[in-house]
Amino acid sequence: MKVTVTGASGLIGTKLVAALKARGDDVLVLSRSPEKTSEKLGVPALAWDLLAGPPPAEAVDGRDAIVHLAGEPVAQRWNAQRKQAILESRETGTRNLVAGIAAATAKPSVLVSSSAVGYYGKHGDEKVPESSPAGDDFLADVCVRWEQEAEKASAAGVRVVLLRTGVVLDQAGGALKTMLPPFKAGVGGPVAGGKQYMPWIHVDDIVGLYLKALDDSAWSGAYNGSAPEPVTNKAFSKTLGKVLKRPAFSPVPAFALRILYGQMAEIVTEGQRAVPERPLAEGYSFRHTDLQAALADALGKG
Repeated sequence: MKVTVTGASGLIGTKLVAALKARGDDVLVLSRSPEKTSEKLGVPALAWDLLAGPPPAEAVDGRDAIVHLAGEPVAQRWNAQRKQAILESRETGTRNLVAGIAAATAKPSVLVSSSAVGYYGKHGDEKVPESSPAGDDFLADVCVRWEQEAEKASAAGVRVVLLRTGVVLDQAGGALKTMLPPFKAGVGGPVAGGKQYMPWIHVDDIVGLYLKALDDSAWSGAYNGSAPEPVTNKAFSKTLGKVLKRPAFSPVPAFALRILYGQMAEIVTEGQRAVPERPLAEGYSFRHTDLQAALADALGKG
């Protein structure tokens, strides 16, 4: 399969490109720094500024599939400028990508576009399958606009899959890497009371979901990229401490996070009990369903 990947140098992209290469696919990546990215990933790369316009024609025309992961990092202190950058990178960037797909003579058969469980907004302890409505906060609005732009590729006859990703477990990056230092120092613990749910997923399974979405022509629409059994932040903290053999009882109050991260703190203080109803119903078999075993594997302690 000829697969073009955007955002390939991130946590998911790096592992996905490696998986595609391992099974013999022809991988091409799009990047603002193509030489650096090509050297890092060991695949050809073409230059693309996602805000400037459609990608180069050769990155789309004649390719079998596009995986779209690019976007401004969400995990940073928000202000008006950064929030606008987060939105534009996803809305305008995806619009430009889809414009390139529409203009191609030999169009890809599938677009697999990243999204996030933040689509649902706040739901407390209510289980949240893919049929749940969108929320009304900033991240929910970003996800709605992001998905709307990706779905426009269907007008060009392209199958569109949207993967609403949860908290990816991999010690090399993402939320888990950020959590590790205080927990290793024995000062980790539940955040903002710990009652909010964390829709976690092992990096192997989020990669597996992308591969399934590429390969299975029956997959279309939105799928939750989260393990079957999400846990509360308190349970997650306790389990992480157990795996690291360190205490995990130091609570982090919500106000401290708001001082540190501003509005972005809502990602941590509010959660979604997202469940992968559609992946399970449509044939995906999760490799990691137990949190303790998943954390042990992700941290090389299995």
